Amino acid sequence: MIVYRLTDGDAHTVPIATRCRTCFLMTQLGGALPPELVTIRERVEAAFRGDGFDVVDANSFTTGRDFLHKIWEIIVAVPVGVALLHQDVAPKTLANIFYEIGVMQALGKETLVVKAPGANVPSDFVRTEYVTADDKLEQKLARYLTYLGEQEAHYGQMGALVENNPLLALDYTRRAYLLSGDEAWQEQADQIVGASDLSERAADSVEMILASFARRSE
Repeated sequence: MIVYRLTDGDAHTVPIATRCRTCFLMTQLGGALPPELVTIRERVEAAFRGDGFDVVDANSFTTGRDFLHKIWEIIVAVPVGVALLHQDVAPKTLANIFYEIGVMQALGKETLVVKAPGANVPSDFVRTEYVTADDKLEQKLARYLTYLGEQEAHYGQMGALVENNPLLALDYTRRAYLLSGDEAWQEQADQIVGASDLSERAADSVEMILASFARRSE
């Protein structure tokens, strides 16, 4: 998959470090946070951390460079993102959150919307299955985390099946690796590169950038 930078629209030709088992949290970060939103975030973080995920947001890293590019790199690097919605979040902040969700979905990332009971979702997302932060939130998140484990197995299997399409096989295998961090998916990527005779491709080719998580590329 060719990845295009949001800041200038050019193809990105440098590998981006992977952040396996990492959840990108999309929510209000600054200003006076609604107490209910703070509680929802704590519950979501507890569920993901309890399942072995790291949880990051846009303020987790300081680069001293373009802020939008930093967010884009985080999105490219992680397997899953969770958006937290609350009725008291400013419209411009909600716009940023939904923009980030759109970027994640366009890049094939797993996404989940968690909303406060009083929050509404825009019309473009009414068909998106969201989770309401009620007294059953932990149970719903547990089911979602089980689903992510099933997706890892599915992506890994697809990576092995589409052997005549190495680019797609590498993309599926990378998705499985991001969800689990299992070295077996790195080995599978190595096998795809070797079997497809991609080792002679330029280091900045689409295939080799996509395979940069593989063991031979470390």
